[in-house]
Amino acid sequence: MNQTIVKTYPITDAVRQALEISLRGVDELLPQEDWAQKLARSEATGVPLRIKLGLDPTAPDIHLGHTVVLNKMRQLQDLGHQVIFLIGDFTTLIGDPSGRNSTRPPLSAEQIKANAETYYTQAAKVLDPAKTEVRYNSEWCDKLGARGMIELSAKYTVARMMERNDFHTRFTEGNSISLHEFLYPLLQGYDSVALKADLEMGGTDQKFNLLMGRHLQQEYGMEPQCVLTMPLLVGLDGEHKMSKSKNNYIGITEDANTMFAKVLSISDELMWDWFTLLSFKSLAEIAALRKEVEGGRNPKDAKVMLATEITTRFHSAAAAEAAQQDFINRSKGGIPDDIPELSLDGAPAGIASLLKQAGLAPSSSEANRLMEGGGVRVDGAVVSDRALKLEAGTYVLQVGKRKFARVTLK
Repeated sequence: MNQTIVKTYPITDAVRQALEISLRGVDELLPQEDWAQKLARSEATGVPLRIKLGLDPTAPDIHLGHTVVLNKMRQLQDLGHQVIFLIGDFTTLIGDPSGRNSTRPPLSAEQIKANAETYYTQAAKVLDPAKTEVRYNSEWCDKLGARGMIELSAKYTVARMMERNDFHTRFTEGNSISLHEFLYPLLQGYDSVALKADLEMGGTDQKFNLLMGRHLQQEYGMEPQCVLTMPLLVGLDGEHKMSKSKNNYIGITEDANTMFAKVLSISDELMWDWFTLLSFKSLAEIAALRKEVEGGRNPKDAKVMLATEITTRFHSAAAAEAAQQDFINRSKGGIPDDIPELSLDGAPAGIASLLKQAGLAPSSSEANRLMEGGGVRVDGAVVSDRALKLEAGTYVLQVGKRKFARVTLK
């Protein structure tokens, strides 16, 4: 028998505030009325709500795009609710078909284990580890067995499964769909049954899977979870969602200087979406800052604030300050403090060969091309002579604005 929320709890000011925090930056919160009642019930009874996020360890690194949902979890965690960080070690064996136009290649058990070990360590940079429950869905999925999998599969129809956009598109275009891919949304939904989730979160591309959890909880006679989807963060290119495959990402384990500089590289318009989805500033603070920029303040000031906040979060305030100074030095043609140093024999040496040996160019021919474009400097002076040879001594070699090396030639 399906369970519904008995809507008898008063919506207090505290509940309205919690609802406002829940809605910040979201794409959808379904059904919003049910979530408001869950919040009201939690306030009245003192029982925290169970908030679930599942991530499949398909790669070892987490980037800022992943933290959009993690930030929302942290906001709800700070309201006193129970956060469940679910590592999909079992579902990764299948591969999430969301947004795919072909079957996802499987990962080995060894790859999954190695990736999973790094996932929570990185997520803990956003979440409060003391208030986070870490689970692996192999705990219950392994126990299902063949009989349990058949019983679970009986709770959803093929017709409904084919309503899913990516399955429908692949079918109509004649692309293959493996039977095991139908199991993925079922198992993700079953995770919500096993964990008794009150709310499941994910990106907009996860909506079908999240609603599956709501459906299966009803099938198992449970109160259905609410579903919260967050927009997909647009990456550094300003066009596609942040992705390692698009090389438009900022990894949360990248060094502070790189992180700071990458944030400053985004467009002025994209910056405001990043503020909403990544910053912990209030919406009122962001609105006031945007008004100042529209009134004539340099947008770079706001971007520096964002870069400082993000770099501080994943490193430290001191590292963010140093990264800002490093960026200023590079922008003015100055020399950063932490450039690589190496010692080489063979003076006098050709500049192209030195650039290659210093790792500033992949080949001598590429070094020559860079010189033709005016992108090579020695001790701050542009080099255009490809036949230049450097005598014994110490030199600062520079390619573009960000690549440096201090070379001692003997």
